[in-house]
Amino acid sequence: MTMSDDNENEQPLNLDIPDHLEYSAEHAWVDRSVDPAIIGITEYAADQLGELVFVDLPEPGARVEAGDEIVELESSKAVQPLISPVAGTVKYVNRDVADDPSVVNGDPYGEGWLLKVELDDDEPELLSADEYAKVVR
Repeated sequence: MTMSDDNENEQPLNLDIPDHLEYSAEHAWVDRSVDPAIIGITEYAADQLGELVFVDLPEPGARVEAGDEIVELESSKAVQPLISPVAGTVKYVNRDVADDPSVVNGDPYGEGWLLKVELDDDEPELLSADEYAKVVR
């Protein structure tokens, strides 16, 4: 997901960036402490997109590679793909988000998760919370 740099000169946003998660520079988060790993978009991405009106999720069983466009997020402002931060097989998709995309805006790190992926063995290149904070601030 690419976000504009329109607010480059503004004060840092008061964003929630949970320490226990890992992040991609494309504004996805990954929770590898559970199996299958959970993937969602960050609060920053949700704020930039605005109120989501449609989320197109892949089917369970789909194979994803790091760097693939895996989810399409549509808001009143834009249509953005979510770039997969990891490689693996989609095990579950959050049907609640497909039915009501605003769940992502309200709780991006909880009820607004998007996918659960069984990861390949390779180590994904992810950012810590502190590293991700530098990307968005």
